[in-house]
Amino acid sequence: MKFLNQILALAIVFALPASTLAQSPQPLNAAISRDACPTSSRWFEFDVYRFGELRGQAPIWQLGGGPAFFFSSGLAIDADGAPNAYNADDTGLDYLFNAGQPGQWDGIVQDQDGSPFVQGPDDPFPGYYISCTALFDRTKRHNDPARFVDATQIPYVALPGDLAERTGARLGDIVLVFSERTGKYSYAIFADIGALGEGSIALAENLGIGSDARRGGSRAGVSYVVFPGSGDGHPKSVDEINRRGTELTAQWSGAEGIVSCAGLAADKIANSVDGTRDNKGVPAEQTAAPGERPVDAAAN
Repeated sequence: MKFLNQILALAIVFALPASTLAQSPQPLNAAISRDACPTSSRWFEFDVYRFGELRGQAPIWQLGGGPAFFFSSGLAIDADGAPNAYNADDTGLDYLFNAGQPGQWDGIVQDQDGSPFVQGPDDPFPGYYISCTALFDRTKRHNDPARFVDATQIPYVALPGDLAERTGARLGDIVLVFSERTGKYSYAIFADIGALGEGSIALAENLGIGSDARRGGSRAGVSYVVFPGSGDGHPKSVDEINRRGTELTAQWSGAEGIVSCAGLAADKIANSVDGTRDNKGVPAEQTAAPGERPVDAAAN
């Protein structure tokens, strides 16, 4: 219950300026009229699958009256897009099976015969496969490792394709992510298709979460605020992501007012959760765990 009570509070507090993102939130004592706070509501229940089996439903919350939405989950580490993510010897950043299998690769660029492209002597990691993300730079050639979003450099999240379709989120949109355990925030970009609660190595590092794609991640305590329509369908640098995130959150009131609103909203959410909870609720730990990402086809 404590975590559910905090979901909206965390989502609103995400609107703090970019200069605050690297710091732990500080307690603030400020009063603000309840009428001045944005209203938020439980939007719908999203089916959560693991290995093709329905495991439950996760609540998706709508933030205020706009398109932004948020949810709580864990963080499975995604290495896709990193030039050293995968190789034939399975000694890359992530397990090779997380990239698919021969004939059905989804995390690796393949040729017309279905064979993985291997990096050459002039590429960043000769001998490694070229790993892809659903978001990519269309100005670069198909087998250029730099065409894709590097998980070791760019904080990004993956979202299930059906969730993106239902909410209007598009590749390139901006996301704000918060770790309850570490108290750290990070802006990110929606750059891949995957499980609910999945993000890049760089995102995990920003949040102070173990970033090893094979053994890292967090099973719970991570909240995501997604801003549909905030991107342009193109990859972004870290500076561009942070700048766009700052623009998106500038519409909110100051930090003291935001935290005060979060306190007022937490009680409302707690009451609504008590009144609507049923046996279909999915604990956060039932989302995909590290090393258990379902196969989702990414655009090459």
